[in-house]
Order: sequence, then structure tokens, then C-alpha cells
Amino acid sequence: MRVAVTGHRSLDEVTASLISHAIRKHLATIDRLVGISCLTEGADRLFARAVLDVGGRLVIVVPSARHRDLLPVSSLYDYDALLNRAFDVVRLRFDESDPEALLAASRHMLERADELVAVWNGRPACRLGGPADVVREALRLRVTVKVIWPASAPS
Repeated sequence: MRVAVTGHRSLDEVTASLISHAIRKHLATIDRLVGISCLTEGADRLFARAVLDVGGRLVIVVPSARHRDLLPVSSLYDYDALLNRAFDVVRLRFDESDPEALLAASRHMLERADELVAVWNGRPACRLGGPADVVREALRLRVTVKVIWPASAPS
């Protein structure tokens, strides 16, 4: 089963821990798991680690040629380590990682996914391509959506 991810980037340590546990619990129930992620910070990385931890295979969709260049230096080791563990890397033909490229990457993932894991607090998108937009697109494409947001996490 192919599972894509969308979610919030900024997660405090407690929320990230709760979400990581919930993602692992959900993914552990899926046979022949292929996780699809853009490896942005936050939810995407938690998901990617969980996919590997439960024995799944990882597909990375790189939104643009400069995607890595725009990541904080402190996150590059983690990004590179996960990228190197992917069994497939798809590179989109955008130069910049702007909202258009990120939304295109999400659409690319959804077109190949059976399910979307949305690490989402239920609020409207703050910017184009946020979790609310990706969930709406998944529903339009009739991709099953599994929302993960622990009740004790701040909204």
C-alpha cells in the first residue's frame, strides 16, 4: 500500500513525540508499505522515519532543484540520511521551492497514493500547499485520508 504524507512543519517536542508514536502505530498495520514524502521538516520527517522503522520502503519527492539549499543547516544531516535510505527519489523540475513547487509535489504524491496521512490540527491553510489544501486535494482525488493529531496536542 502506498501512503503519502502532509503535515505541519513546526512541532514542539512533546507534540512531535505524540505524533511520531501515532504514525508508527498506524503504519505498523499496513502490509507492503511504501511511504511517500517530500522530507520537509516536521511531519514529513517523522513519517519517513516511521516508515523505515516499521520495515516499509521510502519514496522521496524532491519539489525543486534548490529544495535542500533552503533547509536549515541543522537539518541537513537528517535530510541526507533519509534521502540516502530511499529506494526511489523523484525530482520535480522546479527551480525554487516555492508554494507552487510544494503543491505540485503534494499532487505528485497523491496521484500515486492509496492513502494520505495528514498530520493536521484541522485548521485552514496558512499558506498555499498547507495540510488543509493537501487534504482537500486528496478528497477530490478520492484518496483515503487518515488524520493524525493527538487530542492532547495544542491546536
